[in-house]
Amino acid sequence: MQYEKPWLPIDAQIEKLRARGVVVDDDALAADVLREVGYYRLTGYLHPFRESSPVVDHTGRARLVVLDQYRSGTRLEHAVDLLEFDRCLRSLVIEGVDRIEVALRAQVGHVFGRRSPFAHEDPASFTPAFTAPDDRSTTGSRHGDWLERVRARQDASDEAFVVHFRTVYDDRMPIWALTEILELGHLARLFSGAQNDLATEIARAFGVPTKRLLVSWLASVNYVRNVAAHHARLFNRKLVNAPRRPRGDDVPLLAHLSATDAPKSFGVYSILAVMAYLLRSVPSDVDWAERVAALLARFPENPHVDLRSMGALPTWLACLLWTPGRVSGDSAGRGSGRR
Repeated sequence: MQYEKPWLPIDAQIEKLRARGVVVDDDALAADVLREVGYYRLTGYLHPFRESSPVVDHTGRARLVVLDQYRSGTRLEHAVDLLEFDRCLRSLVIEGVDRIEVALRAQVGHVFGRRSPFAHEDPASFTPAFTAPDDRSTTGSRHGDWLERVRARQDASDEAFVVHFRTVYDDRMPIWALTEILELGHLARLFSGAQNDLATEIARAFGVPTKRLLVSWLASVNYVRNVAAHHARLFNRKLVNAPRRPRGDDVPLLAHLSATDAPKSFGVYSILAVMAYLLRSVPSDVDWAERVAALLARFPENPHVDLRSMGALPTWLACLLWTPGRVSGDSAGRGSGRR
């Protein structure tokens, strides 16, 4: 189907919103919002306010069809409030990911480096699945692909310390230096391929009992980092890479994620909770979780969408997870994790 909808000037966009049921009391405000964020982005935040209608498709299956018209009482300000809430949420996510990524760099460099300055090049540091021949690989193995991507990043870097290794040490960098130019995705792939003894030591530094659990969490942290970094809508997004929910006795601070009354779908709250838990192992962080909880408690009031759109119950904000505390690296996530 060929796209044939016409370009619309701002005043026509405002009238289109009105025609679809959005209450716009202030045309100047509406024009400012549309010039700043655009009609397409604005209507993304209005999407939860659209009417829906039950239909039965050709297979006899009942489903809801989202309509173009907005529910009665939908106001432009509802979308504006959600836009601002989401902007604040993305900023907090970027800050939290920054601290987690830097701490992970340090742990990977320290644990791998103890084995050898170049343990990341040694197949013995990794699982057979990571180093075995792989027909889907461009280099012959997943490990080889990882090394190739890291080499490309190293070659493209103009950091002074990278240039130093390039000119003085035949361009070969020890793992504790190399981690400084690696993104979270590179670190997560390295961790997922690491031998279990190395990976478990790194995981326990963050109070996480198993490699498998942290592999899942890092993939989800990296996903929301990419969403936030590209300024995409985050607050009610259903996670493509959802964090694995731990058993309550493994990580008590996250037990509510698996409670019987927990939403079945994976909303953004689940990864915010995981990040709050991981940051309890980062000494420099003192209040990220408190600030996130405070923001969630201020979820914009409106008649059609609330904190449940993020996969959370309002009572969860009183959980111990959202209060100041530390996780002991040797606790493996068990107990209260406070010290």
